[in-house]
Amino acid sequence: MPSLVAIAASIAIAGGFGALVGILVGGRAQVADDAGQAPALPRATLTGTLRRVAPRGYIGWLERQHVLAGRPPAWTIDRVLIVKPLAVTGGAILALWWISGDPVPLRFLLGTALVVLCFFVPDLLLMSRGQERQEKIQLALADTLDQMTISVEAGLGFEGAMAKAATNGEGPLAQELIRTLQDMSIGRSRKDAYQALADRTTSADLRRFTRSVVQADTYGLAIADVLRVQAAEMRLRRRQRAEEKAMKVPVKVLFPLVFCILPVLFIVLLTPAAIGIAKAFF
Repeated sequence: MPSLVAIAASIAIAGGFGALVGILVGGRAQVADDAGQAPALPRATLTGTLRRVAPRGYIGWLERQHVLAGRPPAWTIDRVLIVKPLAVTGGAILALWWISGDPVPLRFLLGTALVVLCFFVPDLLLMSRGQERQEKIQLALADTLDQMTISVEAGLGFEGAMAKAATNGEGPLAQELIRTLQDMSIGRSRKDAYQALADRTTSADLRRFTRSVVQADTYGLAIADVLRVQAAEMRLRRRQRAEEKAMKVPVKVLFPLVFCILPVLFIVLLTPAAIGIAKAFF
């Protein structure tokens, strides 16, 4: 078994060096192309190979999660594809080292679970960041619509009000509004820009708002009335979601209360009585 661990460690080290060389070679080739030099002959880079090997559905899911996360530069799809085999290799080395100490079925099972967890950790981190970003968009939507409503009623156009709210605001919603304005500034139609905004989020309220704006623009409705109604509905839904979360708190507290707090409380209260009874009768 120790020889197996040594072989696995050697393979992991070799794979790590190979991945590092592939990253450096790919980065240098990209820098050379950007500097204006003649590009080298086409070669299969590490990321290109991983993209070809990975299923198309999985690559599409990664691209969707990357968009929902705001396209973070530190979590590109290529980096996720590179980190996954490295994480699996590291998890496999730790699992083999732990199993070699006492090769029992339980350790084999836990080691396999560790390897599987290491494989999915990059995906979970990216998905978690996307969910956190979408929650921030959901929370900021009502206040942003209030600002846009005030700006439109003061005499600004809809795009001007959106630019005002995006400039004064912070967070992912302001970034998405700025990107939507940039799409329209380069010649994209309003409908396509708003549809792209809805596609870059999972917020049902934001999707509903974009549909209302598109319909108002199509049928010539007053945008101030649409914004006022949408802002009131967003505030109402935000209050309802807060009340729903508050009602779920007792249910969530029940499990740690019953299995963690009450047993300790019973031990503290009943132990002196049990000791006294034992001394009295025994």
